[in-house]
Amino acid sequence: MEELTVKVQGSVGTREKGEPEDSQPPRKRVFVFLLLITCVVLVGLAFLLWWVPYVGLASIHKSLPMILAVVFAGLVLFGLGGALTLVFTIIRGKNLFFNRRIRGVVIRILFPLLVVVGKCFGISKEETRRSFVAINNKLVLAEAKKVRPEKLLILLPHCLQNHECTVRITGSVENCKACGKCKIKDLVALSEKYHVPASVATGGTLARRIVVEKRPTVIIAVACERDLTSGIQDSYPIPVFGILNNRPFGPCYDTDVDLELVEQGMITFLGNVAGDAEGPGTKGAQQAGS
Repeated sequence: MEELTVKVQGSVGTREKGEPEDSQPPRKRVFVFLLLITCVVLVGLAFLLWWVPYVGLASIHKSLPMILAVVFAGLVLFGLGGALTLVFTIIRGKNLFFNRRIRGVVIRILFPLLVVVGKCFGISKEETRRSFVAINNKLVLAEAKKVRPEKLLILLPHCLQNHECTVRITGSVENCKACGKCKIKDLVALSEKYHVPASVATGGTLARRIVVEKRPTVIIAVACERDLTSGIQDSYPIPVFGILNNRPFGPCYDTDVDLELVEQGMITFLGNVAGDAEGPGTKGAQQAGS
């Protein structure tokens, strides 16, 4: 698992001039920074909500301001406790208590809130999305469920297919003629090697239908920031390990993907139930599952 975590994080360096944003590794620290800022803002709001009616409440009953302070303090401590639990889970990379519920809070509540906070600090929505995907992956790896090959789904975007190809693969990825002009050939080979189903989706509607039909336990999804974010939200509570695609020609056109990362993801979630797969991935399974 450590190997996969390092591969996902990549090197956090400065971006070269002219280097596209999507080539940079997602930075978890953006998410953590926005989370801490949000906590500070919530503490401030809680104080204001207590302080503003202070005089009026005291005139009704002298104990009401203290009661309201205790209530707000409880809510603040609960929020800070959840935030600290999330941060420790991210730092340690291990499953702490209520990890699945924490992932749900991150997906349903924190992400939309942090997008708004990020805008106030000049952080783009794309950067927040990339950081969200990285944090989600950390939480998914902390759970690290071991599943049978048929319960793991590889979900791919249609833009990975070469734009000149006339073969329809959205219905069945096995229709690929293996011409080698795009990575679909290699992804099909990985699917067959580990006996893991793979599907290609043209959009969110088809992706949701595929998930409903396949009913996977874990999903490894390849897409851009926007589609990965919406896919993670739509698929919850199913864990989705997100892999950002590379876009050398721009969005939705002849995109690319890191095959090694896809394979390491498969090895991690398959664990010791990877079937009869052989080759260099076998050793990686032991390292990724540790």
